[in-house]
Amino acid sequence: MAIGPVPEETREAPLVDLGNAQARARISAGAFRAFRDTADYLGLSISNRCRLLGDLPQSTFHRWVEKGAPTLPRDTLERISLVLGIVKALRLLFASDEAGKRWLFAPNTDAPFAGASPAEHMLRGSIAHLYGVRRYLDSWRGVWP
Repeated sequence: MAIGPVPEETREAPLVDLGNAQARARISAGAFRAFRDTADYLGLSISNRCRLLGDLPQSTFHRWVEKGAPTLPRDTLERISLVLGIVKALRLLFASDEAGKRWLFAPNTDAPFAGASPAEHMLRGSIAHLYGVRRYLDSWRGVWP
């Protein structure tokens, strides 16, 4: 039996080529607004927001809030994507937003966290730490190899 094309409505959105400056320019402002809203939702301080964005200077963060984000570098957009994916996973895994936030900020003895909270793990600064939390949650959901 032949399998036909995937119906239009079930296709995933195409991946954005973050190596392409024009593609990054198209998504940068919206991505930064989504990050800012997510950081508000999590109650993150400005210094923690800057840390998640790769040790962005606070003056730059404030300028982006006031004037809008410029075309963001690939690393910054990847970091934003990871944070948004982490919050999405929390919302899918937990019955309430408060339960998901509690898990994120509570000490955790599981392997990647070693007694730190997942949020503390994320704030260690490396993009690898963000990937670690994202992979942990996605594997819990059964969607990451």
